[in-house]
Amino acid sequence: MSLSILFKAMSDDKILQIQELIDSASASLKTANALLRDITGVTDTGRERHITKAEATTGSPSDSAEGKVVEGVFDGQNMIDGDGQGYPIPANYASKSKLAEGDGMKLTITDEGKFIYKQIAPVKRKTVFGVLIQEDGQYKVLADGKAYRVLIASVTFYRAEVGDQVTILLPEDIDATWGAIEAVIPKHIAEAQAQETVSKAALEADGEMSPALE
Repeated sequence: MSLSILFKAMSDDKILQIQELIDSASASLKTANALLRDITGVTDTGRERHITKAEATTGSPSDSAEGKVVEGVFDGQNMIDGDGQGYPIPANYASKSKLAEGDGMKLTITDEGKFIYKQIAPVKRKTVFGVLIQEDGQYKVLADGKAYRVLIASVTFYRAEVGDQVTILLPEDIDATWGAIEAVIPKHIAEAQAQETVSKAALEADGEMSPALE
């Protein structure tokens, strides 16, 4: 047996051993989380919901000509697969693509180590109107009586400021934590529009109350 073949065999064995260790660690972590929930009664319902959806709608990791393929669900920041493993999605990509919480995603990890994401199962969306605020050091949009978290990259991309009026995209069928910024109306424009509306209404009211001249 040549040295190159021997080294390749050793390398394959090592890779297989590492993969087995990762699978074992993942299973142990999942079991530990379940036990902790049983003891404390504390459950991350949002994360559990995404994991359950990923388990039900996505397949197991597989290999393709392009590389390793993993499917999961977007949780507002990351992609979560059926085992609860998180994969970071670039914030700029999530912002520009207007990914909504609950979107089905596919990740291809190339042989060169590149991570390529693709939206494969977008959730039904609704648009709500709110105001950008800061709470606990995080940007949020206050809409319909609830504060939805938004990505800092989205705030930066749209050059939004606290007090601006914002429209965000939300999943239609789930109680979301995150919103995707769709458009921003700067507060000075909103204030000018409001002032113009008030002034126009006042003029119309004055006109109606003025006596007609003969």
